[in-house]
Parts: sequence; C-alpha cells; structure tokens
Amino acid sequence: MRFGAVFPSTEIPAVPEEIARWATGAEQYGVDHLVLNDHVVGVGPVGRPGRNGYTSQDKFHEIFVLLGYLAGLTTSVELVTAVAVLPQRQPVLVAKQAAEVDVLSGGRLRLGVGVGSNPVEYEALGEEFSDRGARISEQIRLLRALWADPVVTFHGDWYGVHEAGINPRPVRGSVPVWIGGESERTLHRIGALGDGWFPQRMPDQESAGLIRLIRARAHTAGRAVSDIGIEPTLDLARVPRSGWTSFVTGWARLGATHLSLSTGGMGLGDVDEHLGLLRAALGISRAALAGGN
Repeated sequence: MRFGAVFPSTEIPAVPEEIARWATGAEQYGVDHLVLNDHVVGVGPVGRPGRNGYTSQDKFHEIFVLLGYLAGLTTSVELVTAVAVLPQRQPVLVAKQAAEVDVLSGGRLRLGVGVGSNPVEYEALGEEFSDRGARISEQIRLLRALWADPVVTFHGDWYGVHEAGINPRPVRGSVPVWIGGESERTLHRIGALGDGWFPQRMPDQESAGLIRLIRARAHTAGRAVSDIGIEPTLDLARVPRSGWTSFVTGWARLGATHLSLSTGGMGLGDVDEHLGLLRAALGISRAALAGGN
C-alpha cells in the first residue's frame, strides 16, 4: 500500500514558503504522494445563505498552478488531484494543463476527477451542472486521445477536436485517471474507464459491495480488475486515533492499493503541527500493515 498526504489548503498560510515547507517536509517523511483538493469559487455566506459546502471564506489554491509549483519543489513524490471537478472545465485545456504538469514533474502526475456537487461553481464558470455526469465520461476519453496522439480528431456529443493536438504530451504517453464518487453511475464509470477509485468511507461491508460492483463492470468491459486501484482517505479528524489501525488494515483487506492521510479539521496551528501529526499517523499506518492486524 502506498501512503499519501492531503494538502491542508484551508489551514496553511497562503505564502510560498509555508506551502514549500509542508510539501518538502511530507516528502522527507517518506510519503509516496501528495494529494490536492479542488474548488474554484466558494459561495458567499451572506448573499447566498443556506448553501452547503465550502464558502468564499475557505482558501483553495488553483489546482494546476499549485501542481506546477509542487513539481519544482519535490523530486520523487507522485502529485495527485483528488479530485479535480472535471465537467466544470474545458477538457482540451485540462489535457494541456495535465500534460504540462506531467512533463515538469518528470511523469509524476495522477489526475483524479469527479463531477462535484456545487452548482454555484458551475454557474460561475459557465458550465451546465445537470448533465455533468454524462459529460465526464466523454471528457475522459478526449483527455486520453489528446495525450496519446500528436494529432486528434474527436467528435463527441459535447466536445470536438478536428485535426489538432497538444505539445508537449505526457512523459508516459498518458496520465492515470482516477475517479471519485459513489453513485451507481459513477461506480460503473470507474469499472469501464477509471484507473482507480477514491472512496470516502469506512472499510465496511457496504464498501466491499461497491468494490464488487466496480469489478463486475470492469469484467464486462474486458478490463483486468488488477488495473483499477483504490485509495481511501483516513480523515484523522473524524476517525479517532484508536481506530486508525483498523481503518488501514480494513481497507488493506478490501484491496486498497493506496491510502491518503488528512490532517485537516483538527484545529492545528501551523505547518509543523500538521507535519508532526502526519509523521505519527504514517508510522502507525505502516506498523499496522507490518503487523498484519
């Protein structure tokens, strides 16, 4: 199992030095990847009361710009979006941005995507919210076409490219595309198209059933089940310390290939506190796997 650290964007000061200290510190502690969340705009808490989720007071860095910054700061960790809200973006531009990050990082990008849940962001970005689930499958196919070939002709229901291509293209010829979400349509999409799944849940029997659904769809699509990774997030603010070991070993038994650790939401005061908790959780998690508990 590979371990990652979730960037606590809303809690770390928005200055380059502090971001750099967190990223390089996490890499030095031996995490395998850094995980970035994505929001472009937040809801105004006064002018639009009653809206759920993040507000304009919550701090999120633009995900592809931050990835480029982290690519230059780090040397070995994988850089992961979990998840970029793909249908609120123009996919040809995303293909270009992702390829550029992959090139600048030496092939270290993993692109996690999802449909999101905030219609305010879609409205602000001029994209349709209601058909986002249908569009994301076509977007993934278009991304992969643009990464694979120097010149592409693609005619879909929403997007089209005629005899055009991006340059440079990804170091590996493509970028892994993982998918977040738990609706039945999303799980079928993961089985048919995804390189992996980001579950946001406990390792229980219901989770096992969702994995079976993904694998059944993969089998129908003629794909190898082993090609689809699984990366849950151990939210340290929500799972008590006494439960960290069982969370890790439970997901290991379900076949998780990766696991990310989130230190956000615990009222920590600075980068050092986030890194200290990350180091402790990483040690407990690795010991849990080594002990086979």
